Amino acid sequence: MPEFHPGNWVETAVDWLQTNLSWLFDIINTVLTGLYDGINMVLGSAEPLLLAGIFAVIAFWLRGLLAGVVAFAGFVLIDSFGLWGDAMSTLSLVLAAAVITIFFAVPTGIWAARKKAVSAAVRPVLDVMQTMPAFVYLIPGVMFFSVGTTPGLLATIIFSMPPGVRMTELGIRQVDSELVEAADAFGTSPRQTLTRVQFPLALPTIMAGINQVIMLALSMVVIAGMAGAPGLGERVYAAVTQVQIGLGVESGIAVVILAMYLDRMTGALNVRVSPLGRRAAAKATAMMGRMRFVRYKPGTSVALSGVLALALAAGGLNMAGSGSDTQAGGGTNVGKGKQLNMGYIPWDEGIATSFLWKEALEQRGYKPELKQLDPGPLYTSLSQGRTDFQTDAWLPTTHQQYWDKYGSKMEKLGSWYGPTSLELSVPSYVKGVKSLEDLKGQGKKFKGKIIGIESSAGEMKILKEKVLKDYGLEGEYEVVSSSTSSMLSELKRSIQQKEPVVVTLWSPHWAYNKYDLTKLEDPKGAFGKGEKLYNVGRKGFAKDNPTVARWLKNFHLTEKQLTSLEAKIQSAPKGEEQQAVKEWLEARPGFLDKMVPVPGQKKHGNDAGKSVNMAYFPWDEAIATTYLWDNILQDRGYKPTVEQLDPGPLFTAMSQGQIDFQTDAWLPTTHEQYWSKYKDKLTDVGSWYGPTSLELSVPSYVKGVDSLNDLKGKSKLFGGKITGIESSAGEMRILKQVLKDYGLDKEYKVVSSSTSSMLSAVDKSVKQKKPVLATTWSPHWVYSKYPMKKLKDPKDAWGKGDHIHVTAKKGFKKDFPELYGWLKNFKMSEKDLGSLEAAIQKGGKGKEKESARKWLDARPGLEDKLAPVK
Repeated sequence: MPEFHPGNWVETAVDWLQTNLSWLFDIINTVLTGLYDGINMVLGSAEPLLLAGIFAVIAFWLRGLLAGVVAFAGFVLIDSFGLWGDAMSTLSLVLAAAVITIFFAVPTGIWAARKKAVSAAVRPVLDVMQTMPAFVYLIPGVMFFSVGTTPGLLATIIFSMPPGVRMTELGIRQVDSELVEAADAFGTSPRQTLTRVQFPLALPTIMAGINQVIMLALSMVVIAGMAGAPGLGERVYAAVTQVQIGLGVESGIAVVILAMYLDRMTGALNVRVSPLGRRAAAKATAMMGRMRFVRYKPGTSVALSGVLALALAAGGLNMAGSGSDTQAGGGTNVGKGKQLNMGYIPWDEGIATSFLWKEALEQRGYKPELKQLDPGPLYTSLSQGRTDFQTDAWLPTTHQQYWDKYGSKMEKLGSWYGPTSLELSVPSYVKGVKSLEDLKGQGKKFKGKIIGIESSAGEMKILKEKVLKDYGLEGEYEVVSSSTSSMLSELKRSIQQKEPVVVTLWSPHWAYNKYDLTKLEDPKGAFGKGEKLYNVGRKGFAKDNPTVARWLKNFHLTEKQLTSLEAKIQSAPKGEEQQAVKEWLEARPGFLDKMVPVPGQKKHGNDAGKSVNMAYFPWDEAIATTYLWDNILQDRGYKPTVEQLDPGPLFTAMSQGQIDFQTDAWLPTTHEQYWSKYKDKLTDVGSWYGPTSLELSVPSYVKGVDSLNDLKGKSKLFGGKITGIESSAGEMRILKQVLKDYGLDKEYKVVSSSTSSMLSAVDKSVKQKKPVLATTWSPHWVYSKYPMKKLKDPKDAWGKGDHIHVTAKKGFKKDFPELYGWLKNFKMSEKDLGSLEAAIQKGGKGKEKESARKWLDARPGLEDKLAPVK
């Protein structure tokens, strides 16, 4: 039997229609989108609780008080899920589709009831419409109208049409023929017979058909989320593809609430509008006797008054709240409210980078809209200009089929990562399987299955058509298409149960960090060479959006940055991807300015791109200045790293060239021991602050102790101890001589701790009004926060004040000439240093860099003064 493929004819017909009837599709798109937008504007702009009240009043009018209360509670529950906007979008789609469907279905059903030839012609068409898999309707919708509202509405109308036509025809045909004959005998016209006899008697059946139309419409708009239709369908699709159980349950409950409300209200509407229904309801109420109040329903005028009152209140609140949207302000408002449409495939790197760009563009004043789509619809939408760009194009292999088909209608906006690799992987506990060749003959171990991802992914095509064939695995293994999230769920389940499993994976991927996996070697190179990840835009995107296009072309992520962003999103609550991105960016001050630089805002240095290793010991001025320069260097395009060390290890590492520079060398006294030992292997870049002073201090409420001389004989007052800092600090070494000079070495014990421990002891003692004797120095914020007084040193035992120097490795000037010039000219006043230290203290532990960033941003022009770029 020769093969027969009518699908080829259909594709040819679709191409012809796209070419020759585009004007018709534009009209259809305008009508459908306009109807949806109008309904959604009314439902989506109202205050949720007031609109829920309107729905409750309608339920009260149609079904009674209990129904009204339950309806209100149901809609309040949807609002509490944070799904109100999505639910109203879904309801708008249902209502728009139902209006159009009923407009065509009821007249067609009447026509079919009155004409047997029409009925015979319509019946097979309805059979096809009703039995065709619902997903199929999305294909022509996407081809003709791209992704979004229109294909979803069109598919919903087609899918929900049959019951409307069938039930209308059935209702008309079921009217007693004797009644119709009697009407004819009295001289009524065919129109009068239809409107006054057939239609009223058939109304219960017609309303049942309308009820089914609405129910099918609701089920289809959920499926239409796969094609980018807004609302709960989009949420359900995201939950399914990303295995977001919580989001799936909440979205499902919201769909159920909408379905129950629409079903009950349309059913009750039949009672209100049908004479037979009203008669039956009145009879049931009368039979209840004294309990008839339970079935009380307000009159139409009363219900209408309640609806109007709530509608007016909702409209007033909406007007009062209008104009409250905020945009990026000042010089960062590059986009000025311009809308950009983004799409993403639910792969981890696609999710991560898409939400990263959404956040970045919002902070630059754009209004990006983000939709999740499968690769096919996404590339179709890009080629049609309905989507502006996406960030996860795997080329030249995985997505090559789409590039071959639509490449002339798209443009590459730069590669941001690569090379990647495609592979099959197994858990490391699966012994004897290290290569694709090792899978041969072991199909039973893996139950004959390879767990795949989306069937539309290029990796799946390569696996089925090439890899299995090259390694002789065809027939032994079945490739199970699913989704990325389903594959990862199966991998997790198998590892938890220590079962063998082979899955499709790729690098980079966070799964290799989370699980102990073995990448199967590909000695025959069947998967091909590694790919690069591209930003891809519609044709003309760069011309229409030159700034965004430039940002995209300069965008790059390291594997460490990408996997950390993916991990942050993975650990965040479901549906909070953008919030996770915000937190990730907050932990990386300066990243956003580098990613989406505002014209004229940041300048890269001449040595941008160089890695600079910085270190500090945990003294406040060292922390402050180190993170200040960390931010500045990042803004200037350098790649700084920061490490905390004690003075000894720090100077040793710097003398060995492992550390490039540090900002807190106290010379010529405190750090003299290290300078004397390593000065031939170090560079003194210059002093940025001085003179300093070392001292002992006590709280001001300790009377009679104002000088080091006053400490003699008063050791019991301080518990016989002096609270010190790090034992390696030069001040601690000098303190021993100070105590000898004042005859205190046998009376006091110096307790070595750390700077933070010393400050904690001061804090505790001051709060309890107890005496404390501590090693301190100037400048230090301790004198601003606590009532401490410096003990005078009449014998100058502490020596002269130090200057704080930037010191660096040998050859630093040659390796970093630009940075050397900046550091040599670096100066800070006591006021600036104190405010910077205070800002970091206020920010708290772990947020030093972020606090320094805020301090720097609050001083426009300071960065250009400290690190000028020609």
